[in-house]
Amino acid sequence: MAAERRLAPRPGLVMDVDRSTPPILFHHGEGFRLERLPAGRSRIVYPAEPLAGLPDPEGAIRDALLNPLDSDPLPSLLRPGMKLTIAFDDVSLPLPPMKRPDIRQRIIEQVLDMAAAAGVDDVHLIAALALHRRMTEDELRHTLGDRVYDAFAPQGALYNHDAEDPDGMVELGRSAHDELVTMNRRAAESDLLVYVNINLVAMDGGWKSTATGLADYRALRHHHNVHTMQQSRSFMDRPSSELHRSNWRQGEVIKAHGPRIFQIETTVNNNTFGHDGPLAVLQKREWEWSGRDRASFMAMQAGLKAMPVAGRRGVFNRWLAPYELTSVQAGAVEPVHESTTANVLAQHLVPVQGQTDVLTMGLPYICPYNVNSVMNPILVMCLGLGYFFNLYRGRPLVREGGVVIMSHPTRWEFHPAHHPSYIDFFEQLLAETTDPAELEAKYEEQFATDEWYVHLYRTGYAYHGVHPFYMWYWGAHALQWLGRVIVVGGDTRAVRRMGFQPASTLSDALEMASDVVGPSPTITHVHNPPILMADVE
Repeated sequence: MAAERRLAPRPGLVMDVDRSTPPILFHHGEGFRLERLPAGRSRIVYPAEPLAGLPDPEGAIRDALLNPLDSDPLPSLLRPGMKLTIAFDDVSLPLPPMKRPDIRQRIIEQVLDMAAAAGVDDVHLIAALALHRRMTEDELRHTLGDRVYDAFAPQGALYNHDAEDPDGMVELGRSAHDELVTMNRRAAESDLLVYVNINLVAMDGGWKSTATGLADYRALRHHHNVHTMQQSRSFMDRPSSELHRSNWRQGEVIKAHGPRIFQIETTVNNNTFGHDGPLAVLQKREWEWSGRDRASFMAMQAGLKAMPVAGRRGVFNRWLAPYELTSVQAGAVEPVHESTTANVLAQHLVPVQGQTDVLTMGLPYICPYNVNSVMNPILVMCLGLGYFFNLYRGRPLVREGGVVIMSHPTRWEFHPAHHPSYIDFFEQLLAETTDPAELEAKYEEQFATDEWYVHLYRTGYAYHGVHPFYMWYWGAHALQWLGRVIVVGGDTRAVRRMGFQPASTLSDALEMASDVVGPSPTITHVHNPPILMADVE
């Protein structure tokens, strides 16, 4: 059956809930809840099954490098004596991290082989972090492979982008909207910049890769701000995204004054938990669970509940997704990204008729900013109201003034090394106000320029001091749109600190929602992950 499904995956599905519908799985951090949705007024949006992976990934990569879009083949761009820089997406992609070999390793090994054949010996590799935390040696080895790491890291030719290095950044100019464009100096002064990207969702890639990943705070603040996020409807849909319009304007400056760019973008299927194995049940629709599936899930639930939180977190952090490469495109940024986006949407889009009064979502243990780390309350807000809420095209799944109900433990817990500025943001600033615009106006620059936060970003493994502001802004569109946000099963103090309402059970949350949207509201549950994107008509 699993083999058949890989050959003929079923599209996404919207299922109306009736009295025969079994309890529905909600992700709940490092665990799960089974919830019954009210019959007759609820529906569930299921993701499509994983598309088939390419049968010959190595051959597909080579073909993309030799037959690029609107560009000469990569080998013809390489020559002795040139300065070549390869930048790549950091640890925030994909989610969860994928089994080895990572796609970035496969691509970069082929690029390096072609560079060696052309006699190129001045090659640097840069993890395009923007203001994310630095990648560790283990993370770089997992992403690039031991062969690449051992060849470049010891000589200082493989490293993390440092947006606060005063000698390591250059200004390329300003856009037509007076947006400053900055870039990592090594990348900007290269004869060729090869960017290797993983497009997990439609937001990724394009000019966002270089205009964000290799930039600094001065450039990022033009699009990582409250106004931009409120005007992005949504940032998963580039034509409707002010975030992308700003990145694309900055891309025009890079084209005019920056290095030549050879963009390589990839897509993967949504095979997050595998066709078989211990977590495969998480990709199945509940009414199709076999007796073995139910027994497996109950055993997993019992085992997780018996573990301390740190143990459960360790179990999930060790999970490597069996993602498969579904496409690879190379060449000029715009045509590459157009093709890539079409391939992303082919996996993720699910047609949905109309909006709902109440949108429910179970939030998993991971988001882009807590890989090998802790999901703190600010990241819970960002994942639910930033990423999951914005996984739509057309209109939000929930009507304006509606209610979002998120299920997550939402512990008052932070990773002190990864998220030091988050602690102060949460404990001090949110105690004063939760309004994104007020936080931006009063405190953003103070956190962005704080010398201690800058030091931790540059020398430790901390996210930049301004990063918690960006995560809060990421949910600004949702905060402006919604009438109420309710968190089921979360730490009461942490939930209230963010201005949300806590609920012990889904039933309690639905009763609280009726105070906002009226009695017997319509309910839509997004069964995510694996990732889906609602195409709302």
